[in-house]
Amino acid sequence: MTLLTDQLTVESVPAYLLARPHLAGPVDPASIVSVVEVGDGNLNLVFIVKDAAGNGVVVKQSLPHVRVDPSWPLTRERAAREAVVLGVHEKIDPAHVPAFHGFDAENLALSIEDLSDHAVWRGELIAGRLHPYAAAELGRYVGAVGFATSVFGTPGPERRRRIAEATNPELSEITEDLVFTEPYVDHEHNGWLPANEEDVRELRADRAFVREMGLAKQRFQESTQSLMHGDLHTGSVFVRAEGASVRAFDSEFGTYGPTGFDLGAVWANLVIAAARAHVLGRSADAETLLRLPVELVDAFEAEFRSRWPERVDPRVYGDEVLEHTLAQVRSDAAAYAAAKAVRRIVGFSKVADIQTLPEPERAVAARLVLRAARTLGTARLEDADPRVLTERTVALLG
Repeated sequence: MTLLTDQLTVESVPAYLLARPHLAGPVDPASIVSVVEVGDGNLNLVFIVKDAAGNGVVVKQSLPHVRVDPSWPLTRERAAREAVVLGVHEKIDPAHVPAFHGFDAENLALSIEDLSDHAVWRGELIAGRLHPYAAAELGRYVGAVGFATSVFGTPGPERRRRIAEATNPELSEITEDLVFTEPYVDHEHNGWLPANEEDVRELRADRAFVREMGLAKQRFQESTQSLMHGDLHTGSVFVRAEGASVRAFDSEFGTYGPTGFDLGAVWANLVIAAARAHVLGRSADAETLLRLPVELVDAFEAEFRSRWPERVDPRVYGDEVLEHTLAQVRSDAAAYAAAKAVRRIVGFSKVADIQTLPEPERAVAARLVLRAARTLGTARLEDADPRVLTERTVALLG
């Protein structure tokens, strides 16, 4: 099989799958009737392929650069790492990720389940459709993979091999820069409205908060607690009200790291969605969204606890260790929520929840997000209970 000399196109995908039927999933590669390129992110080409019987499959190929900036190169090997993460997560919790049909290592393309009957959660939130069940479902997902890929769920030698297999240095460095560093220094990636100038100045002058972000970065760099999704924001989650179906996709930033990072990413995006709802006058929706992190963390802990009797080495991992671990994850989740929220307001790759607002409302929403982030980042040191922290963020709505 020869290496593709060009990136996949709408025109070339049918022949590509015909030559590689193992990647076609439920699609008959001899009867493909439509190919649509739907990638709206920064890093990949994404094609939805349908055959004459209406069966679908998604083919995703990594680009050699950031889509909106061809001068910013990226390793295409990230597709192989996504294949590792998705393959592991599907075995642990197939209900919360797309079915994984296969990976073409030569052309760095994945074949996954077509979830066209779902909608991206961010778009639904922007439209005012909350899908509140999604928070608990994602908590169960993080609980399942967080336990199974931790020292409690995987024997030591096997786990060390898996950590090496899933190492993701280039994309992890992007996270370290964009989430933990750039928002707190002068950098070309940053930007905000003039009305938020004072908010950003206050954020950067809050030394206690900046210290916590530094410690959160250190933990992100040093921890191999579990195999994270790595980018679990509302734009990487499909939802469908029928059956309360929730699927996490686009795990190319996945690697072993602190379990609370994925929880924090969801939490941050719920805060962002709440800020949008608030400035648009949907105060009840805003409060609902700000309270969903409690359901997220509760569901995570319930799933983790349910698996605790299965731990591979109970000799010194007693219940006190479980309680300590869950307390650490709670605290981490709040810290990473703070970091992820700030990044979306100050740093690179802003979100449509905020950017599509009229400028006066956008400034107010951004201010709310930054204040919530500062609260989460430091108040957790007094009490990391999501219920307590939620009351603190709800109070910011006035």
